[in-house]
Amino acid sequence: MPFPYRSYRLGLDLLRRGTFLLGPLLVNPETKLTRGVRGRQGVIERLRRWAEDERKRELPLVWFHAPSVGEGLQARVVMEVLRREAAPLQVAYTHFSPSAQGLAERMPAEVADYLPWDTLGQVRAALDALQPTLLVFTKTEVWPVLAREARRRGIPVVLVAATLPPDAGRLRFPARVLLRPVFGELDRVLTISSDDGRRFIRLGVDPSRIGITGDPGIDSARTRALKIDPDAPYLAPFHRAPRPTVVAGSTWSADEAVLLPALERLRATIPELRLVIAPHEPTAPHLARLEEALDEGGWAPARLGEVEERGSVDGVAAVVVDRVGVLAPLYTVGSAAFVGGGFHRHGLHSVLEPAAVGCPVVFGPRHANARAAGELIRAGGAHEVADDHELSDTLAQWLTPPERGRAAGKRAEGYIRQHAGAALETVRELLRLLPGRDSPTGSDIHVSKECEYDDR
Repeated sequence: MPFPYRSYRLGLDLLRRGTFLLGPLLVNPETKLTRGVRGRQGVIERLRRWAEDERKRELPLVWFHAPSVGEGLQARVVMEVLRREAAPLQVAYTHFSPSAQGLAERMPAEVADYLPWDTLGQVRAALDALQPTLLVFTKTEVWPVLAREARRRGIPVVLVAATLPPDAGRLRFPARVLLRPVFGELDRVLTISSDDGRRFIRLGVDPSRIGITGDPGIDSARTRALKIDPDAPYLAPFHRAPRPTVVAGSTWSADEAVLLPALERLRATIPELRLVIAPHEPTAPHLARLEEALDEGGWAPARLGEVEERGSVDGVAAVVVDRVGVLAPLYTVGSAAFVGGGFHRHGLHSVLEPAAVGCPVVFGPRHANARAAGELIRAGGAHEVADDHELSDTLAQWLTPPERGRAAGKRAEGYIRQHAGAALETVRELLRLLPGRDSPTGSDIHVSKECEYDDR
C-alpha cells in the first residue's frame, strides 16, 4: 500500500488552517499547543528573509531537523563535529516541539526555527528558500512530504541516531504498511544498534542503506559533562554543603507518586537526605502541587531560583527546579539519580546525563524506548524498580554505605566512555553525501558497519 500522500496533505492542510483560525482563542501561553501554533506563524517568511540576507549559495547547506530537546541534543553534537570536519558550510536547524525553542537559540546553526507545516506549499517554499544540499532527520521523525519533495529535487535524505523500540507503534499494522514507502525512500539510515537496523528493514529501508553508527546522544552527554562549572551560582551552594542527595530528573506526576513515598521511607534511616527534583514540565500548577506535597511531608522545600539568589541551601531538604536547561549539571550534586518517565505512559527520559557524571541511575519499568537504560543495567550502573518499596531499597543500598553508590556510578560513567564516538562516525557517513568532502580522520572514530540482514 503506497503512502496516501494526497489524503495526508489534505488533512494536514485542514489542520494548519484550523489552528490558524483558532490561534486568537488560544489564550493560555503556557500550553504546548498555544506555543507551537504561535511559534510556527510566519516561519516561511523568516526563513526567506534569512536566505535573502545570509544564504551563501556557493556553500553547501545541511538542514537538520530534530523534533524536541532530546533529539536536538543528539543533532547538536553531530552539527558541531560536522562544522569542525567539513568547514566551510552552512547549517539550518528546525524543531517541532515548543520545548526545544530554548535549545534552538543555542544551536551551532546559521538559522534555527520551527519546522514549517508538512504541506506541499510550505515545504516547497522552505526548500526554495534554504536550497539545502542535505536533509537530516533525527531518531524516528521523518516528515513524508518534506522527505519526498527533497528527494524529488535530488537532495539526499538521511535519518541519524535512528532507533525503533521493539514496541514502537510504527512497527504495528496499519502504521507499518503505510510508512514503508516513506522510510523506503531514505538514502541513508544511521542506526544506534544492529537491532534497530533490523526493525527499520521492517519499515521498508533497504539493508544496503543502513549503517550502524551508535548513539550521538552519548557524545552529547559526555561533552556537556566535561564543560560543567561546579562554581556556577546554582551549583555552588550544594557543593558547599554536601549531603546524601537524590536528584530526580524529568519527573511526571506518576513518577512522583512513587518517588515521594520511597524517599519518606528512606529518610527514616538517612535523616540528612536531600532531594533535588526537576519536573519534566515545570509549569506553575505542577510546581505548586509538588511544593505542597513536599511541604506536607516536612521537606521544607525551596525553589532553585531561591537557593541561587541567597547562595545557600541551608535549612532546605528539597529543592524544586523551576526552569529548564540546568538538569544535566545538577546531576553532579547527586549521590544517586532517579530519572522520570519510567512510570509514565510515554516512557523513560534520558539516562545518559546522570551516567556521564558518574551518578548511578534508577528508574521505573517503562524503559523499552531507551536502549541505554537496559545497557546501563547490564553494566551495573543502573537499576529498574517496580514500586516505591523497591525504589527505597535500591537507594538505601547505594547510599549506605556510599561506596556502593560511587562504584555503581563509576560503572555508569565507564559505559559512557566505552560508547563515545558516534557523532564523528555519523559525520563520516554524512560527508559521503556532500560533494567534494572527505571523511574525517581521528583516533576517536569507529568503522561504520553496513547491515547485512535478511529481510525476513
